[in-house]
Amino acid sequence: MPSKPSKKLDVFKNPCPKRDYEIRFECPEFTCLCPKTGQPDFATIRILYTADKLCVELKSLKLYLWSYRDEGAFHEAVTNKILDDLVSAVKPRYMEIEADFYIRGGIHTVVKAIHKRKKK
Repeated sequence: MPSKPSKKLDVFKNPCPKRDYEIRFECPEFTCLCPKTGQPDFATIRILYTADKLCVELKSLKLYLWSYRDEGAFHEAVTNKILDDLVSAVKPRYMEIEADFYIRGGIHTVVKAIHKRKKK
C-alpha cells in the first residue's frame, strides 16, 4: 500500500538522553502553495535539534512534510508551524528550522525559526 501524506509525527525514545548531541536533517523536496497565486513554492527544509527524551521518526517526518504539498502558506507561517509541530511532538532541548525557498520573482527567501527550552 502506498504511503500518504500525514500530519502525525511519530517519535521514539532517545537512545542517549543524558548527552547533548545534534541531530540534523536536510529535506530538499519540500513544497507548499503560495496562498496568493496558488503556484507551488519549493524549499529545502533544514532541521537541527538536541533531543531530550524523544526523537522524531524519519518516515513520519517525510509524510508530515509531504502533507504541505497542497496547502497554501506564506513562507514565514509554514516555517513556524513546522517548528511548533515538531516541538510539540519531540519536546527538544533546542530546535531550529531553516526553510530555504527557491528564488521567486527575483527574491531568495530564507526563514529561520528557533525554539529554546526554558530553564527550570
